Amino acid sequence: MDKSTSVTEIKGVGEKTCDLLAKLNIRSVGDLLAAYPRDYETYGELAEISRLSPGQVCAVHAAVSGIPNEKRTGKLHVLNMKVADASGSLQLTFYNMPFLKKALKRGGFYIFRGMVQSRGTSRIMEQPKIFSMEDYQKLTGRLIPRYSLTKGLTDNAMQKYVKQALSLCEFETEYYSRELLEKNQLLSEREAVEIIHFPNDYESMIRARKRLVFDEFFTFLFLMRKNKVFSDKLENRYRMPETVDTARFLECLPFPLTEAQQKVWAEIKEDLNSPYCMNRLVQGDVGSGKTIVAVLALLTAAANGYQGALMAPTEVLAVQHYETILGYVQKYGLIFRPVLLTGSMNAREKREACALIASGEANLVIGTHALIQEKVQYRSLALVVTDEQHRFGVRQREYLAAKGNAPHILVMSATPIPRTLAIILYGDLHISVIDELPAERLPIKNCVVNTSWRPNAYKFITGEVEKGRQVYVICPQVEGDTESEGGLSLENVVDYTEKLRGTLPSVIRIAYLHGKMRPADKKRVMEAFAAHELDVLVSTTVIEVGINVPNATVMMVENAERFGLAQLHQLRGRVGRGEYQSYCIFVSGDEKEETMERLKILNKSNDGFFIASEDLKLRGPGDMFGIRQSGAFSFRMGDIYADAPVLQLASEAVELLLQKDPELEKPENAALQKHLSAAAANSVDFRSI
Repeated sequence: MDKSTSVTEIKGVGEKTCDLLAKLNIRSVGDLLAAYPRDYETYGELAEISRLSPGQVCAVHAAVSGIPNEKRTGKLHVLNMKVADASGSLQLTFYNMPFLKKALKRGGFYIFRGMVQSRGTSRIMEQPKIFSMEDYQKLTGRLIPRYSLTKGLTDNAMQKYVKQALSLCEFETEYYSRELLEKNQLLSEREAVEIIHFPNDYESMIRARKRLVFDEFFTFLFLMRKNKVFSDKLENRYRMPETVDTARFLECLPFPLTEAQQKVWAEIKEDLNSPYCMNRLVQGDVGSGKTIVAVLALLTAAANGYQGALMAPTEVLAVQHYETILGYVQKYGLIFRPVLLTGSMNAREKREACALIASGEANLVIGTHALIQEKVQYRSLALVVTDEQHRFGVRQREYLAAKGNAPHILVMSATPIPRTLAIILYGDLHISVIDELPAERLPIKNCVVNTSWRPNAYKFITGEVEKGRQVYVICPQVEGDTESEGGLSLENVVDYTEKLRGTLPSVIRIAYLHGKMRPADKKRVMEAFAAHELDVLVSTTVIEVGINVPNATVMMVENAERFGLAQLHQLRGRVGRGEYQSYCIFVSGDEKEETMERLKILNKSNDGFFIASEDLKLRGPGDMFGIRQSGAFSFRMGDIYADAPVLQLASEAVELLLQKDPELEKPENAALQKHLSAAAANSVDFRSI
C-alpha cells in the first residue's frame, strides 16, 4: 500500500474506528503516519513515598490503607483513598471511577503512577494509573509514544495501527539529494517516520524529529519564495495620497496614537503612494492598536475612490470588526460604506452583499473566507488587510489578492516573532512593529502557582463574577483519555467544565469551547460569551484569536508548563482589553524549579518580544514534545522558536536550490518536484502566512 491508501485497509480499522480517526483528520495511511506522537512517556524505577517531590510523575508500590471516602458533587463522583509503603503515606483522588472502591482491596499492593502534587504538608496523586508489577516492569526504561486522541481511541490502538502502516506502506523515493542529507545531517524520510513513532532512545528521537521539522520548514519556505504574488516588486496601480479624512478621524478619536502607531502609520502612508505595491506585515502585541492603523489604511483607500477588504479568521471577530467600524461611521461621519460577508449568512443576504460589492457601492468589505468565494466580484479592490494572518493559507491570501489587480497587502499579527526569524519566515514582506501599548491600558497582574492554589483561584474567580466580570479557563486537551491522563495529569475542557460546575456557585454560567466542535456550535458559544450570557468559558487555545471581550478580567491557564511562553503571552492578551484591572493565573502541574522559573518570565514583562526571545534562550529540542507553541506558524512538528537553527538550515537549503534549479527541472530534483507539487496542492495546511 502507499500513503494514499485508506486507513480501512489496516487490520482492526472498521467503520466505527474509521469515524474516530476522521475526527483527527486521519483518513489515509499517510495521514496516520503523519499523526506524530504529541509526547513520550518514560516509566522510571519505583520510588519510595517519602522521597516523592511535587511536580514529578512518579510510580509507587503501595498498599491501600484505611477506608476509601467517596462523595458526589453534581455529576462528579470523587473517590479519595490513602495508600502507604514502609516510608510513608500518599493520598489518591479518582474522578468518576466509583468501581475502584471495590476493585482496590484494602491491604492489597498495587503500583500507582501519576503526577505528584502538594496540598499543605500532604502529597497527593489525582487520577493515577494502576499497574500490576508484571505489567509495569515491561514498560520500564522505554519511550512510549502518546498521541492526540479523541474519545474512543487509545494510545495502544494508535500504536498498533501505526506499526501495521509502517510494515505495509511503500515510501516514495527519497526526495532530497544525498548531498543535502549529509550536509544537514538528516535521516531519510522512512527512517525518521519509523523512529519518531517508536524511538529506541532519546537521541534517535531527536534526530528523527530534526528531519521532520526540516521537511516542514523547507516545504513552507520553498512555496513562499515561489509565490510571486508576495515576493515580486509590483507596480503600484493604486496610488493613494493622504486625504483630510484620516486627519479628521485622528482628531475625533478620544485618544492619541502612540509614537509606535504614528511611525507605522507613516510607513503605510508612504507605501500606499509609492511606485511599488505595498506588501507589509504589522506586528504588535494584542492591544497595541494594530486595528486602528489598519482602519486608517482602509479609510485612505475609500477616500481615493477604491475598495478595501478586511478578512478575519472567525465570524465572531469579523462581526466585531464590522460593528466597530460601523460605530466609527455613525459617530465620526467616516466615508465608509461597509458591508459584512460571512459563511453563515443566508442566500439572500449574500446576494445583496455581493451586489453592493460588485457595483462598488460598498467601499469596505469585512468578512471571513467568504470574501474569496468565486461569486464575490469586486469593482476596484485596492487594499487587502488580513487580521491574524497566520490563520490563512497561502492560497487563501492569493485568492483574495487575485480579486483585485495586484492590490496593496497589509497583514497584521499579534505573534511576537524575533526579527531574525521574521526575516526568514516572511521573505520580502516589509516588517513594521508596534512595540508600545496605549497609555490608558492597565498592566495585567500575573501569578504563577502550583495546583494546590486552585481553591484560592476558584474563590477569586467567584469574586470577579460577582462584580459582573467574566473569566477564561484554558486547558491543553479537549477530552480526557484515561490511558495517558493518569501519567501526564493533563486537564481537559470537557471534564474541567464539569469540575467547575460542581465547585463554583450554581448561579455562575459555565460553558466549554474547543476546536472539534461544529462551527455553528463554536460560533454560538463565542457569541454567548461576548454578549455576557456566560460568565466562565473553559476552552482550548481556540480562543487565541477568537473574540474581543473587554469585560473579561481573568485568564486562568491550567497545565501552563505545557505551553510555550509566546503562546501563554498570546492567551494573556484575551484579558486586559477593557477599563477594569485584569489578572492572569498560570497553574503549573510541574513544580520543578526550572519549570516555575521559566513561567515566572511572564511575571517580569508584558512585552511579547522580550518573552519570545527569553523563551528562545531557555529552550532546546529536548523541551519540544509536550510544550505547545503558538498557532502563529501552525506546523505539525516544527516550532519557530526552539527550532530556529533548523529553520536557518532549511532557509539556506531553499536559497541554494532556487539558485541552482529554480524550476526543479533537473533529473535529480524530479522526486523533490513531485513532493513539493503535492504540498502546494494542499498549501492551505501551511497556515502561517
